[in-house]
Parts: sequence; structure tokens; C-alpha cells
Amino acid sequence: MDGSDGIAALTPDETPRTVVHPAESELPRFVDKYFLRTKEVVAKFGDVDVTYAVFMRRPVTSAPRLAMQWLERMAKARGVEIRIDLKQKEGSWVGAGEPIMYVSGSLYHLIDLETQFLQKLGACCVAAYNAYVMCAEMQKTAFLAMDARHCAGTEMAEMMAYGASVGSAKAQRKLGAVGFIGNASDETAHFFDKDRGYGTMPHALIGYAGSTVRAAEMFHETHPEENLTVLVDYFGQEFTDALAVCRRYPELAAEGRVAVRLDTHGGRYVEGMDIGMSYQVLDRNAPQAIRGYRTDNELRYLIGTGVSAAAIWHMRERLDRDGFKAVKIVASSGFSPEKCRVMALANAPIDVIGTGSYLPEKWSETYATADIVNYGGEERVKVGREFLLEKTRTEHRET
Repeated sequence: MDGSDGIAALTPDETPRTVVHPAESELPRFVDKYFLRTKEVVAKFGDVDVTYAVFMRRPVTSAPRLAMQWLERMAKARGVEIRIDLKQKEGSWVGAGEPIMYVSGSLYHLIDLETQFLQKLGACCVAAYNAYVMCAEMQKTAFLAMDARHCAGTEMAEMMAYGASVGSAKAQRKLGAVGFIGNASDETAHFFDKDRGYGTMPHALIGYAGSTVRAAEMFHETHPEENLTVLVDYFGQEFTDALAVCRRYPELAAEGRVAVRLDTHGGRYVEGMDIGMSYQVLDRNAPQAIRGYRTDNELRYLIGTGVSAAAIWHMRERLDRDGFKAVKIVASSGFSPEKCRVMALANAPIDVIGTGSYLPEKWSETYATADIVNYGGEERVKVGREFLLEKTRTEHRET
């Protein structure tokens, strides 16, 4: 488990590039009404200094930066002091119910910030946890964050990219993993220390071109300096089309500038394969995988339809057999932490995984919670959350 040394606050240079939403001027329109009415009660009967304990109900990886930055901007806009005692630094493992931070200040100025603050914390922490697990399972494979299309708006896309970058950085630091090398859009590329997003072609370009090879030609003529990653599942001829593109660009292929992307959906097997052939491919390349699976779902990832470990191994076999050993394999379609674990079990020869499946599968698991544990110097918390008081006392004794 990582350490939990706190930091007081972030510097202005660390603020995100995107516009912080909601701004202080528009905040009341987005705040739960009971917070606004409580704010009016406090204004009438007197303010008090309070301390919130902020925690998650499941284990996560701490990813507090966006939430903290928003809180600090609100404090600056209001001209008040909000004290943040971060107990779990960015990238650290956090247990269920364990406070990530304590937030202290005027109840009048904190009470209407809770909803938006928690929105910017919980989902990031779960995404960071999932991204770390995936990178840890496949330490030699690069990951590309392709979550944006699955997000509910640009704010969520920012949070998910940030979460992936935190989990990735932790895996790189602790395990030497390759981790996430970038993402799909320019706006959030800075989280991965990049100036722009990555990507070549969607299925729409294949359909527009009328053939996979023609789509590759169009792309290369338009972007000759870019590496060529070609989707090969559009016509259900994954191996045929992959080899055709390689033969069309043998020089690029020999230079390692060609990659084939397997994105076959789960409704069919890749070209020419079935369950029997899938078993044979794995028996040649990763016999330990068949003996190591634990659930029916894991078996499906090994020898089932869609982008299975067997399909990836067979693509590697076909490319190598035809002399295209430098051509890379990019895999996408449902690469969750569980699927990554199975691919690692099969030692699947994947160079890059394109994934949005580190996004929280159960949104209820992303709910961050904040409870006030101190009012004007007096410890007080609702029944059932007394454990937070003990944690607060422990923290104070240690400091």
C-alpha cells in the first residue's frame, strides 16, 4: 500500500487547461436545493467552522486533483479560506471508508459545494483504480484511452482521462509498466503529457472507401507522415485484409509503421475461426491459459467470439508466417480489467490496447461521500459513521 502523506493545496500552475464548470456565478442552479436552504439557515443563525471527512465506499486509487482544483477556485472566487488536508496522495490505494481528505472551513461557504465536489472525485478514483489494474496485468502492453465516445459529456471525458493517467502513472512508477501512452482526443491529451490525441481511422472510413486497402491508401496519401493503423474487421476478413494492407505497404510494414487493429464484435468469430480452431491456436501458443481460466466469461475471452486471445495469437501467426514480423497488433473491443487479466494469462501478443472499458461498470460504485465530523471544535457525526470520528482522532494523534 502506498503512503498517505498529505499536501495542503495545489499551486496555480497545476490548474487544468479546461474551463472549470460550474463557475461560482452559476453554481446555485446546479446545487441540491436542501444545501441552498441550509445555507440560508446558517446565514440567519450564525456560521461555524466545520470539518468534512471525504471517503469512498469501495477500494479505489486516489485521484483528487480535479476536485481539489475546483474547490480551490471556488474559495478564490468567494474570497474565503478552505483548508484541505489530503490524507491519500494522488495514486495511493485507499480502502473502503478510509478518508481521502478532510476539508475544513466556513459551513456557509462549504455547504453548497458538496455535490459538485463529490461529482469530480468519485468517478476519477474508480477509473484510476481500474486503469492501474489493467496496466498491472499487462505491463509490457501500451494502452490508449478511447473512453471519450462512451462518456456522458465533455466533463466526464476530462475526469476519465485524468483517472486513467493517474492509474497509468502509478503502474509505471511501481511496476515499470508501459501504461497509457495517450488518448483519443486533443483536449485531454495533456494528462498523458501529449500535445494531441492518437488515432487513424474509424469503421466509417472503411465503408467510405469501399475496401480496407483503399481506406489505407486514402489515409496514407492524406497523412503520409503518420503511422498506419488499419481496422481489419469491417468486411469480416481480418486476416485477408491485414495481409493485403501489409503487401500494399511492405516498406512501412518492415519499418514497424503498420499496425492492424482487431475490433471484431462479439456476435461472430474472426475470419475462418471457430471454437475448435481457437482451442488449437491456444494449444500451440498458450496451453497454460486453458488450464488457468476460472469462469465462463474468462473462457469466452480466450476462445470465444470477438477479439479473443486465440484470435490475437492467430493474427500474430499469420503476420509472422508471411514475413511481417514488425507489424504491430492493436486490440480493442471490451478490454476491461477482467479481459486484460485473461489476455495476460494467455500472454496474448498485443502491442497496444485501445480501451474505454476502464470506465466504471457500476456507476453506484463511484459515489463519493462527505460527512461533517466537527462543528466549531466539537466532534459530531450521524449514527453509523462514528468510525470517521475514530479516524479523525487517529489522524490528529499522528500529526
